[in-house]
Formats: sequence, C-alpha cells, structure tokens
Amino acid sequence: MLLTEFDPSSRAVIDPEMCVHPVEGLPEIAVSCFSHHLFEAVLAFFQPERICGVGGANGKAPVYAVDYRGRRIAFYESRVGEPACIGDFEDLIAMGLKKLILFGNCGVLDRSIEDCGIIIPTRAIRDEGSSYHYAAAADFIDVNRKYRDVFHQVLADCGCPYVEGTTWTTDAPYRETAEKVRRRKAQGAICVEMECAGMQAVADFRGVDFFQFSSMPGTIWTTPNGSPGACPATSAWTIRARLLFWPLSWQRSYKKGSNGTNQMLI
Repeated sequence: MLLTEFDPSSRAVIDPEMCVHPVEGLPEIAVSCFSHHLFEAVLAFFQPERICGVGGANGKAPVYAVDYRGRRIAFYESRVGEPACIGDFEDLIAMGLKKLILFGNCGVLDRSIEDCGIIIPTRAIRDEGSSYHYAAAADFIDVNRKYRDVFHQVLADCGCPYVEGTTWTTDAPYRETAEKVRRRKAQGAICVEMECAGMQAVADFRGVDFFQFSSMPGTIWTTPNGSPGACPATSAWTIRARLLFWPLSWQRSYKKGSNGTNQMLI
C-alpha cells in the first residue's frame, strides 16, 4: 500500500527552506490555537508585534511576538486540518521555531469527561495521511512525551482537572461512522481531532518540541447504546472563561526543588 512507502530521507524535491527563510527576531517558542475567537481574545491582552506570516495561496496568517511574564513568545492561529496545520508548522520550523504548544477543541468519546474538560493525548491513532510521510507506518504514534509532567503541574496550580488517553486523529470528519467510533473506542480512543498524529510526526522528524492539548466541547458524544449523539450545549462564556489563558499558562518555567517537587521560576 502507498502508506507503507515511508522514505526517511531528510531531503525532498521541495523543502521548507526553499520557500521560506529564517526570520530575525522570531521567538523559538510559539503558542497557537485554532479558535479565531480565542485567538483574538488572547491577543487583545497584549501589545503584539507582527513579525511574519504563514500560509499560501489562500493568504498569510500573521505571526505575532508577545511578551508574557518577561518572555518573548510567538503567537499565531493554526489552520484547521492536518495538511494545512503541518504546512505552517514546517514553515515556522524553517524560520527558526524550536517549540510549539498547540491548543484546540476536540470531539469526545468518553461520557465521563466533563464539559470543557482538559484532555492530554498520550498517543494518537493515525487514521489520516500526513503522518505516514514523516514516520514509518503504524496504527499509533506516541505524543506529548517530553512536557507532560510540567503541564500536570500547570493544571494543578490552576486547579484544573484533566484526563489523559488516546486521541483519534482523522482527516475525514464527515466519515466518523458509528462503526468507526466503536472501533476507535475499542483501540482506547477517548477523543477525536484532526491534527495531533501528523503534528507529532513532523516534530519527531524535524527534531523540535511539540505539545498539544485539547478541550471539550466536541463534535462526538456517545449515547448509552454506544452510538454517536449530540454533545450537551455548553455556554460559550464558560468556555472562554476557563480556557482564555491556558494556552499561555504552560510557558511558566519549573525547576526541581530540594524536596523533589517542581518549583515555579516565573
């Protein structure tokens, strides 16, 4: 099959460095989200400096630099859908990006996850295509390996509950049939989204750091008989209040204290 033809060569016919160049002043760390409303709301709390743009024939999305607690961080709005999201990630890596924290909503497959609950993926089901160009064929890819403990501490400081588990990455959201939902749940999936598997594969291939977390509300909910159903309505104000600063909270730095616990530096 075509998806088993992974080529580990680091050189391609077209590489990102052929399309973009390093950007002077681009922070090595970036935070990104998918929601335009959340992006605009967070941006309004800063005095952002536009430093470059990412995108293609559909236009350029601005990439800003913001100052958060004395640290300069890049902030941009990711495009929904794995190939587009990956394309912007690849360009930013070529421009000088070293770490990315990505936040978005997801569909939920586990009824025990509360509205607006934080979900930390530990592995992703590769039910998409882009990841197979960056990693050898497999059903799963491990995700969020490096910074999970740090994020646990951030959430504890915020008093925010969370769950961890397998995410189902698909590039065909209108083809999440009842049978596929049952199969993915049997594989351990607790949520479904469109980017995580491919974004982690890119990060691994390019040797950069990546962390993605999600929040419900989502597009999939399981009814008592196990079939998809409608997700309970959740107030947009509640979502905004609980999530507004979480994409940035992770950037607080920690070190090991004398008692072995994580201590906040800033």
